[in-house]
Amino acid sequence: MGTGKTTVGRVLADRLGRRYVDTDDVILERTGRTVREIFAEDGEPAFRALETQVLREALASADPVVLAAAGGVVLSDDNRAALRASGAFVAWLRADPALLVRRVVGQEHRPLLDDDPAGTFAAMRAARDPLYGEVADGAVDVDGLTPAEVADRVLALESAQAEL
Repeated sequence: MGTGKTTVGRVLADRLGRRYVDTDDVILERTGRTVREIFAEDGEPAFRALETQVLREALASADPVVLAAAGGVVLSDDNRAALRASGAFVAWLRADPALLVRRVVGQEHRPLLDDDPAGTFAAMRAARDPLYGEVADGAVDVDGLTPAEVADRVLALESAQAEL
């Protein structure tokens, strides 16, 4: 959340000539409701089920896509297994928590950050970093980089991975 995956994903899709898929955008298109509305009306488990469905569809796409998956996608054992089994290259975009707080505070579509953004980011990082590590083929620290520079590093990681 806040690492720039949407912007970087669009840059990558453009460079690679691939379709861009953002899990949150697909959920909004299908349900007509924002992440915040789904959380409020149906709860987080309902949102996570939708997120899993969109992830699986993107991974099964006949044409390669650039997928910006919501950060919570790794919370599910099944989602992590699907990511690993898909053979997709997975890049983990990381950022300093203070930068993330500055980027996302006040954004209406971030229901998990309503009460204590800094504390929530710290707790999410502690819980999720090992999970991201399970599925990521490489990580890019985005602090101080432009979206184009982050995309360059992602492509370099993918190229190095392909050479292995």
